Amino acid sequence: MSGVATVYRWELRKLRAQKRTYLGLAAAVAAPLIFVTALALQSGSPNDVPFGRYVRESGLAVPLVLLTFGSIWLFPLIASLVAGDIVASEDHNGTLKTILTRSLDRGQIFAGKALAAITYAFAALLTMGVVAVVAGSIASGFDPLTTLSGDTVRPGRGLVLIGGSLLVYFMPLLAIACIGLLLSTVTRNSAGAVVGTLMIALILQLLGILPGLDSIRPYLLPTQFDAWQGLVRTPIDWHPIGRAAWVCSLYGLPCLFAAYLVFLRRDVAGG
Repeated sequence: MSGVATVYRWELRKLRAQKRTYLGLAAAVAAPLIFVTALALQSGSPNDVPFGRYVRESGLAVPLVLLTFGSIWLFPLIASLVAGDIVASEDHNGTLKTILTRSLDRGQIFAGKALAAITYAFAALLTMGVVAVVAGSIASGFDPLTTLSGDTVRPGRGLVLIGGSLLVYFMPLLAIACIGLLLSTVTRNSAGAVVGTLMIALILQLLGILPGLDSIRPYLLPTQFDAWQGLVRTPIDWHPIGRAAWVCSLYGLPCLFAAYLVFLRRDVAGG
């Protein structure tokens, strides 16, 4: 475990030195600020999305609205920025040979890289949530939140629900990060892995809106981005949350394991 921790800290230091790291975090900060600014400049509300009708009644509704908007391309892109680059960039820079010939086990190196990519995706999601709560509360007030069942909860309880929603939302985001990690390991091309991960996410979204595919829609990865809505009902609807857990596992775990095997068998002499 000490070897994994060493690689993990090392990868986090490398992420702090890369511009693309701050691009993703900047997008996570900018999205709620732009949304709140647009609300201030307009009189309407996004009533067609969950919690959209409540964004002017409570700032706590803002992060929940952004979860719906962010699932289309924002968070898949943010997750893929690092996951799709974290191995491929070493190939591009010619540093992977050096890393793989060090005393650390390859499995430890892979685990450290995977944990760093996952941490980044979660940090971006958490950043969006915090900024959205603060900006939304300034604009609309830190007031009680109306749930999807029509019940009103106190702000403290609302914060707990937002935190839980972020954790549920992170499950499909984690699966996307695993897909990006696989493409990064296999393609050895950062741009190709990032774009490929985003395209897979978009294609799965397209499948979800095509007519005649209703039977597979509940099992598509993008559908799991809506599972958090079960948490903000009274009583809590655990069915979509439980389904998201195993569906996301079916997408993410095989990709993670495949990436691990490819990384273990990487030919150092051949690059």
